Amino acid sequence: MWFQKSVTIRPVRRGFHLITDEILSQLPELAGVDVGWLQVFIQHTSASLTINENADPDVRIDFETAMNQVVPETLDYVHTLEGRDDMPAHVKASLLGPSLLIPITQGRLALGTWQGIYLCEHRDAAPPRRLVLTLQGDSRR
Repeated sequence: MWFQKSVTIRPVRRGFHLITDEILSQLPELAGVDVGWLQVFIQHTSASLTINENADPDVRIDFETAMNQVVPETLDYVHTLEGRDDMPAHVKASLLGPSLLIPITQGRLALGTWQGIYLCEHRDAAPPRRLVLTLQGDSRR
């Protein structure tokens, strides 16, 4: 079985935002998959996706702090037409990546107890973000 749909994530401020529940609420088809994969792909070059701890909100602050240290906005970037945060956003998005592949077991994402899906927004004023969700797997019996 294959299934695919596009979803839009509302605009969020710069930072790391848990979107696991938002994805699940827009993907009731997941319940019908016994074993398979969900690919989550973001159709943007200045935001990214990652999986990490979903319990302590301080993790989100620390992610933003660390990424700003790794990719500072103060470098002498050449690509500056879209603002000082644009090129650093592209670099951060490339470091973290545009997609995730998550196993499905008995109609549920096989995430660990403390894992969640993050939208990593690297722009100060971002538009809504589009995700393509692709399910592949065997239907539940």
